[in-house]
Amino acid sequence: MNEEFKPYIPADKVTPEITPASIIIGLLLAVIFGAANAYLGLKVGMTISASIPAAVISMAVIRIIMKKDSILESNMVQTIGSAGESLAAGAIFTMPALFIWAREGVMEMPSLITITVIALFGGLLGVFFMVPLRSALIVQEHGTLPYPEGTACAEVLLAGEEGGSSAKSVFLGMGIGAVVKFIVDGFHLVSDACVFTINSFKTAFSAQVYPSLVSVGYICGARISAYMFAGGIIGWFVLIPAIVTFGSDITLYPASVSIAELYATGGASAIWSNYIKYIGAGAVASAGIISLIKTLPLIVRTFTDSIKSISQKTAKSFERTALDLDIRVVLIGIALLILAIWLVPFVPVTLPGAILIVIFGFFFSAVSSRMVGLVGSSNNPVSGMTIATILIATICLKVLGDTGAHGMKGAIAIGSVICIAACMAGDTSQDLKTGYILGATPKKQQIGEIMGTIAAALAIGGVMILLDKAYSFGSGALAAPQATMMKMIIEGVMNGNLPWNLIFIGAFISIAVEILGIAALPVSIGLYLPLELSSTIMIGGLIRKFTDSYSKKRHGKEGQGVLFCSGLIAGEGLVGVIIAIFTVTGVTGYIDLSSKVPTGNTSVIIVLVLIAAAVIKAAVDKGNEK
Repeated sequence: MNEEFKPYIPADKVTPEITPASIIIGLLLAVIFGAANAYLGLKVGMTISASIPAAVISMAVIRIIMKKDSILESNMVQTIGSAGESLAAGAIFTMPALFIWAREGVMEMPSLITITVIALFGGLLGVFFMVPLRSALIVQEHGTLPYPEGTACAEVLLAGEEGGSSAKSVFLGMGIGAVVKFIVDGFHLVSDACVFTINSFKTAFSAQVYPSLVSVGYICGARISAYMFAGGIIGWFVLIPAIVTFGSDITLYPASVSIAELYATGGASAIWSNYIKYIGAGAVASAGIISLIKTLPLIVRTFTDSIKSISQKTAKSFERTALDLDIRVVLIGIALLILAIWLVPFVPVTLPGAILIVIFGFFFSAVSSRMVGLVGSSNNPVSGMTIATILIATICLKVLGDTGAHGMKGAIAIGSVICIAACMAGDTSQDLKTGYILGATPKKQQIGEIMGTIAAALAIGGVMILLDKAYSFGSGALAAPQATMMKMIIEGVMNGNLPWNLIFIGAFISIAVEILGIAALPVSIGLYLPLELSSTIMIGGLIRKFTDSYSKKRHGKEGQGVLFCSGLIAGEGLVGVIIAIFTVTGVTGYIDLSSKVPTGNTSVIIVLVLIAAAVIKAAVDKGNEK
């Protein structure tokens, strides 16, 4: 336990948290963020974290418009509101495969109630799984796991509460982050990444321009950023050149053309999307298993303490800031959900499938909660964990004789529930981190997560059916990249043509890294994610390394770097949601100026340098940061 930490609102002070205003605003944001992120994720394969945008909106409405001085009420709004984004992310990474199969004539089109029920079951399991893990991950490892978005969210709310230079730093960051996001993704005046092709070495180096990536690197620090960047280097400067050099005349599944032709038409990115993602998925799955084994004693001890607390209550456990949902309610809820998954006819999962959901659902929820503590929700490779789940689930179903359309549908349903559970567990842990810093009541936050999950689940089915009818999943308009990969993996296992060698290569890379005494998880994440993400994160990590040393020597304490980066993330996130709405409503076509400006790397580099300079200035300025 971290006995020295004192939250902003003391445990003995009671302030409003769950109120009609926080519930109504939070539920509205859950639906809006869920719909917006569903479209973005289906379009580009990535979603935005909604915790910080929700915090900023709640602060603006409750503190500025409603004139209420209630930081925990604002925190409850973001807790409920952020649930929509996480549930949507889990749903769109898997369930569009059902729509694609239906159009191919493999099975019938999924119904609204099927999508809603699967999303609801997965979301509730994710929240319940995180309850007994809170003490282990949020409290006992408070100084170890930074939870970038959770910490940034707390800083945003505290800045609004305290005002002064802290607030100025946050809101300056918000302004800069918003402007850059609009320039890049709204007006398209600057490309989203700079790319340097190195044909002589058969690879490319790239870096995205987004301020949020620099901010995540700064908040996580140089060590974690370096591990992720190392994973990217292995993928793009070891594996890709090796594949192209030694296998140029070979046609290797899943590609349908030779490696040389693949590189000639799509460059290093085509090699990454066809081969390195499988290797990365194997690495993430292996690193996840290693992470779970390493933390298993702590998890078991936490569970034991939770069960003991039913009959044995200490004075500390009765404090408001230590109260969780009753463990009996949690265990009964999990048991009822598993029975419902097995028995409800709208969910095509048999008893063995329900058992797999229990095992892998808790496993990946625990790993996801820890992973977002390292790299943040936006960079949490849930799709990698889902790939591992779907691999094992499909193999088990095939061995049991559950093949064909029913087996494929069951594999996607199992993967969907677990993927959504992992997403929700990660979001819940970020929100609980925010609450821990602010002094919120965990039990009330967990109730808020449940309310947000229900609202988002009721909305996501209609949103997905509408988007499929408008654009068709798997098309150029909505590629649904993760779901397309899940579909391909299930078909590969059922048909016996999955590239196991690639998956095992990744698994043994993560094992080798762990043997060297280096944390395999961030390295594996860097291997799985595109290099353009980890390279920009590395920029933020390097800035943190050098500015911390400078500020401590010059001022005796850190500057406003974390607050400023929190603002950058918030500004970019808010505009990301606005642009998503513009995209759905067709407004982006009127503000797209890409045809009127020259393309190239120069403008991207200039923007990156300006962002880095702004972060450096904030980080070395003498400030009030605590």
